[in-house]
Order: sequence, then C-alpha cells, then structure tokens
Amino acid sequence: MYPKIRTGRQIWLMRTAIAIAVCLVLFIGFVYAYDRPGGIADWRLSREAGYPGTVKIPLGETPEDAVLKFRGMPEYQVLLQEKFNRGVLVFTKRNEQSDSNNNLGIDFVRKTWLGWKWVYGANYGLSVSSDQNEALDFMSIPKYKGINGPFPIIYGQLANSAVAGVIVTVGGEAAGEYNAKIISEGVQQRIWYALLPAAADKPYKIEALNGEGKAVASKTFDDPTDFGSIMMATK
Repeated sequence: MYPKIRTGRQIWLMRTAIAIAVCLVLFIGFVYAYDRPGGIADWRLSREAGYPGTVKIPLGETPEDAVLKFRGMPEYQVLLQEKFNRGVLVFTKRNEQSDSNNNLGIDFVRKTWLGWKWVYGANYGLSVSSDQNEALDFMSIPKYKGINGPFPIIYGQLANSAVAGVIVTVGGEAAGEYNAKIISEGVQQRIWYALLPAAADKPYKIEALNGEGKAVASKTFDDPTDFGSIMMATK
C-alpha cells in the first residue's frame, strides 16, 4: 500500500486545529494564573492597595458565597444584590450586637471563568443612639486606582419614615446632583445608594427629602471616606 498523500487543504486544517488547541491551552492557563486565589489579579490588587504581601481572595460559586468566603465571618447575612455589568454589588449586615445595631456593608464581586471573586468593599457600624431624630446613616467609598467596580459610591439606611428621597451633590469636574436609589422591598430597613462619577470630588453633600421634595436633613463633608448619622433638621 502506498502512503496516503495529504492535500494542501488537509495540511492547513491540521495546522489550524493545532494552533487553536495551543491557543486554548494558553488561554486556560492564563485564566487560571490570573484569577486563582493568590494569582495575578490578587497580586495587582494587593500592590495597588499597598499590602506587603499578596492577599489570596477565594473563589465562590455565587456572589453571596464569594463575599462570605472572603469575609470569613458567619455572622454576616446578605440583604440584597444589585447587578452591575459583569459583577454584583452585595449588601450585607452583621447580626445585631449589643454595642452596634446600625451596620451595613457592601461588597462588589465579579464573574470570572473560575467562579465569583471579591473585588472590593467596606462596612460601617454605629453605636446605638437614644436620639429618635435620626434621618439616615451613610458611608462614602471613593474610587481607588486599580480597583474596578461601581465606585465611588455613597450608601446607607433610612431611619425616618418621613424621608422619601436622597440627593447627593458633589464638586470637582463632575459637579452636580445625583439621585440615590432607594430599596424598600425585601429589607427591614430601607437602603439607599448613589453611584457617582469617577471624577466626583469634594465638597460632598447629602440631602434627605420628604414626600414634597423639601430637604428635611443634610450634611456637607470633604472626606471621601466619611460615614455617620444625619439628624432631621430642627424646626
């Protein structure tokens, strides 16, 4: 029998298949090296955040799983999730404690080829106050270099039923007013948050509005990482 002679097209198809297989293997290897715990993504984030070593961020099967694994604290409970592009903003709350009952956290997680991975987040806790005149509480999270996600953001909880809306005003190149989204379904205490442009700068101002659109509480601040409570305006 004579050896089979391959045509030019057959040779081209074989070479193309081999090239595709090699590229696929390289792609899978890069994805694993980039998103695995302690991989390239974690190294970049750790470098931007100024950590001395590399933080190993675990992977989760769901956005909630990714947050709880990273936090490593079982007392966290997930209140709600908001989708943003290929990621999810997860709102969490610690179970009530004796020294703090006004607490809320947000964590942004992104979808990777390997699963869900924590990107960035923060939380606050405020001491129990006997003052019943609180309008809302808040926390401001700025945009940090090298960290992608829906930042800067200002978020918090509404403490007074008279508050029907929240407006955040910022300075800088993106100066203007930004309406906050208020979430009341599925939560015991209403949650609000305002997504701000990356160019947002001081001064920052939060205004709580009543049903008629009149400001009933406000605060102006310069620190982009500020947090606290805002009281109803006295008549």
